[in-house]
Amino acid sequence: MSLNDSHLSPTAGTSQGARVVGPSFLLTLLIPVVTLIAAVWSGSLLFLNYVHVLTGGTWTGVDLFMGLVMSRVLRGLRPEVRAEFIKKLVPIMLFFMPALASVAITAGVYIAKWEGRDFYSLPIVTAQGFGLILPNELRIFRELRKEQPDIQKVIKLGMRNIYISGSQSIFQIALIAVMAYLAIG
Repeated sequence: MSLNDSHLSPTAGTSQGARVVGPSFLLTLLIPVVTLIAAVWSGSLLFLNYVHVLTGGTWTGVDLFMGLVMSRVLRGLRPEVRAEFIKKLVPIMLFFMPALASVAITAGVYIAKWEGRDFYSLPIVTAQGFGLILPNELRIFRELRKEQPDIQKVIKLGMRNIYISGSQSIFQIALIAVMAYLAIG
């Protein structure tokens, strides 16, 4: 089975060059961002903190799930099945994870400034997400749009992102520990 023979092909049932990413994918980008804007605009520290904790916790949870669960599941699948899964995962992750990460970080910066704290970020989390994972997601997305996508390249890049997500969750948990300490102490 090739990627183009599958009913899951990103261009299946569409003319060449047709839209691959639909409105539902854009919602995964817009909802966190609009919620952050509403929280900042409201002037409520509680609402802003809620947005920060919810997006940061979801970001960390997805990274943990990808690294601990999906990496093991995908390793056990045939390459064609692995490629099909990655092909379905990439479009939504291309919007969802950067939105979660950006909103969590931005809300955290606003909270730190609101409370008069110096803001110390964990640059490795940002570097991994925006410097490694996002460019790989874009490479996968571009590869999947080709007439004859390279299945091995899709698998290699997709699995790399899943492993990076798992390692990123370690740093995120460390950052959560620091934030919990600051919150109580």
